[in-house]
This record gives sequence, structure tokens and C-alpha cells, in this order.
Amino acid sequence: MAARYDSSWEPVLKPLFRQDFMQNLSAFVQQERKQGLVFPPEDLVLNAFKLTPLEDIKVVILGQDPYHNDGQAHGLSFSVPAGIPLPPSLRNIYKELEADIPGFQYPVSGDLTKWAKQGVLLLNATLTVRAHQAASHQKRGWEEFTDQIIHLVSQKQNNVVFILWGTYAQKKGMLIDTQKHLILQAVHPSPLSAHRGFFGCKHFSQTNAYLETKGRSPIDWQI
Repeated sequence: MAARYDSSWEPVLKPLFRQDFMQNLSAFVQQERKQGLVFPPEDLVLNAFKLTPLEDIKVVILGQDPYHNDGQAHGLSFSVPAGIPLPPSLRNIYKELEADIPGFQYPVSGDLTKWAKQGVLLLNATLTVRAHQAASHQKRGWEEFTDQIIHLVSQKQNNVVFILWGTYAQKKGMLIDTQKHLILQAVHPSPLSAHRGFFGCKHFSQTNAYLETKGRSPIDWQI
């Protein structure tokens, strides 16, 4: 993979990139890029690893697939670059933040880079997608890669909050050591399910309360 990442990830990512499944995945993605559009752009595929050093991780928010429409995906789960209209799930995340965090003001921008720089690893299970074709790069190797990342973060770090929204993300709970970390689970924030338990989950205030009990600074969720 040509994309750059923070040097703290080198001992984790380099051995993974050498594995056969990642070599095959890389060849597949390169072939897809030759044939047409793949999102996000190549230099942003590992953006989450570039913006959030391994030792700084306080929170992991797990998504499933990158956004598949023009200009949306930039390598951070649930996030879109500034100036791009807010996707429905992100609108619902902001609504929950308004209800959960005193003083939170509904943002104009959907760019969650500020969270990433505070130690929120915004990780999708699949890191690429064919343009306008949802889930088109699933079951090609990315899930194995990101499962290993989740397991290694669980293994190497302490007192991390793993936020798992929806059944797909919740299946990853088996990779996480609950003796060392906090798992928060709710239905997915998409309009199809948000009213069945995402709204009112208070995951953002719960995250900060946990971090503070562990002597870690809370996240400033305001974008």
C-alpha cells in the first residue's frame, strides 16, 4: 500500500502488509483503480493511521464501508471532507451529540479529523470501495486486516473505549479484551435504525466519563 501512515504504526502494519492476503488485496485494489474509480483516493486509504498514532488511541469508532459517492470518502469512518453534504448517519451522530453533550453545537462540517487528532481511531472494516457500488470491496481481505488491527489495539493499549454501532460492528467485540477496555454498543445511527436505541445511547458522555476515571483527558467532540 502506497499511502503513508504515522510511524508509530510501523511495527504493526509492516508485518501485516507482508502477509499473502494483503499482497492479494493490494493487487486487487490496484487492478480496480486501473479499471475505474476507487474511493478513497490512494493517499487517503490509511488516513486513520496517519492522523491517530497508535499510542494516542483513546477511542475506536468502527464503521463498515467507505462512502461510495464522489468526494465523500477520505479514510475516516463516518467522516466526509469539509464542504461535502452530511451523510444521514453523521447527521444522526450530531443529533445525539447535541442531546448528550452540554453546549454541543450542530456542526456545518462533516470532517471528523479533529476527533482523529485527539486519539479517536475512525476505522472502517473495509478501507476501499468501487465508486457508486456499496460493499463492492468486502470479503477481499480488508476485514482480516482490520480485525487484526482491532485485536492488536486491544492487546497493546489500555483503557480504550470501543464504540460498536450496529450488528456488523458488534461482532468485532470478540476481538477486544473487556478486562482492559470499555465496549459501548448500540444500533447503527442510520435513519433505518437510529430510533431503535441509537438516540439516547449517550455514548459520547459515557466515553469521556470512562476516560476521566482512567486519568485520561476527555474528547472535545465539538467540530
